[in-house]
Amino acid sequence: MPRRRKQRRPPVPSRSFAEEWEPIITTKKRRRRRRLTTTTETLTSPPLPTLSSDIVAEILCRLPVQHLLKLRCICKSWKALISDNKFIEKHLIMSKASRDRHHLTIYPRIDSHDLELWDSIIPTVFSSTMSSSTVKQTRLWCPNVFNNFVYLCSCDGILCFTIMYRSVLLWNPSIRRFYIYPPLPIKDERRESVYSFGYDHFTQSYKIVAVTNFRAKRKNEVRVYTLGMDSWRRIKDLPYSDFIIRPGVFVSGTITWLVYDATITSKHFIISLDFENESYQKLLLPNVETDTCMLGVLRDFLCISASTDMFVDVWIMKEFGNKESWTKLYQVPYCTGVRGLYPRHKALYISNDDQLLMIFRDSRQSKLGVYDFKSGTFNMSKLESFNSDYMDPEVYVESLISPCS
Repeated sequence: MPRRRKQRRPPVPSRSFAEEWEPIITTKKRRRRRRLTTTTETLTSPPLPTLSSDIVAEILCRLPVQHLLKLRCICKSWKALISDNKFIEKHLIMSKASRDRHHLTIYPRIDSHDLELWDSIIPTVFSSTMSSSTVKQTRLWCPNVFNNFVYLCSCDGILCFTIMYRSVLLWNPSIRRFYIYPPLPIKDERRESVYSFGYDHFTQSYKIVAVTNFRAKRKNEVRVYTLGMDSWRRIKDLPYSDFIIRPGVFVSGTITWLVYDATITSKHFIISLDFENESYQKLLLPNVETDTCMLGVLRDFLCISASTDMFVDVWIMKEFGNKESWTKLYQVPYCTGVRGLYPRHKALYISNDDQLLMIFRDSRQSKLGVYDFKSGTFNMSKLESFNSDYMDPEVYVESLISPCS
């Protein structure tokens, strides 16, 4: 059988160089055109959305003071915002509501020319008693003039120091600013002055209150320094001649002192100065079985810590000025080792879960501890880098408020 011969395909006509590379060139042109179009769209697209100034303020007011001090250098608008009075006021409100912004400052009573102030965040004090760990402390920078201070009180993050019963110094440790105010215009050297500090909501200004006791004259003169006014102004004398031993506490728009009446009933009572009308009011203590009392503030309520033979009764006045509103919160048993003469035990702070931070003091020593209301137990706090048997504590809140007038 004869073989079939394969038919040859007709030859493909040869393509020119331009025809052969045209698809590749066209594809590259299309890619380049697409790239240029994308780049043009990117350049002409609207900018990313920015946060409004109100939202920025809401975010920043929730930050700690130390972070805000660093953020001031980001831009001029942030620096202006952080320095604005309304922002500072809002930040203070947020700080008061946050337990992490409350600090415990402790100054030991030691025989030294150098003053030591140690600072701890309140949550670390409570957590240390649960885990048996030491409380981490930071030594605060202090001006040299602090070496002669006698008493300390606080309001809105500003610490008020009575220096040698003669002058007063305000210091905000959060922003590391202080100011020494002019001395009282009193020539008589036979006197002692104690200073307190608070905020007048009526005039929206901070005020220093000086109570000067003249023992020979048996009277207490009172003067007020309004920050920004640059002068002391004398107001009505205290209606009681007994010497006020310690600074008053700021509560409910008043400066309130604990006074010992040695002439009539030989008992303590409370007297307050209302900032709005500069009038005095005498307040009665709750029905306590002791004269050993310490004045304080717990959860914005006036507080009395009354030391009996076996317990410390902690009372708060739920309605300021109403004796019937005194309510006993705790009856705390004495901690081991602090039951000597002249007890000065004091409630300092209540946590969200009703644990009570206290300082136990007698004539020889002092101890810091936390009383657990639910379990009825008292746990001592171990302080890091603290070498003193006797100490005075003060609770303050972080703030941006300047102590300068």
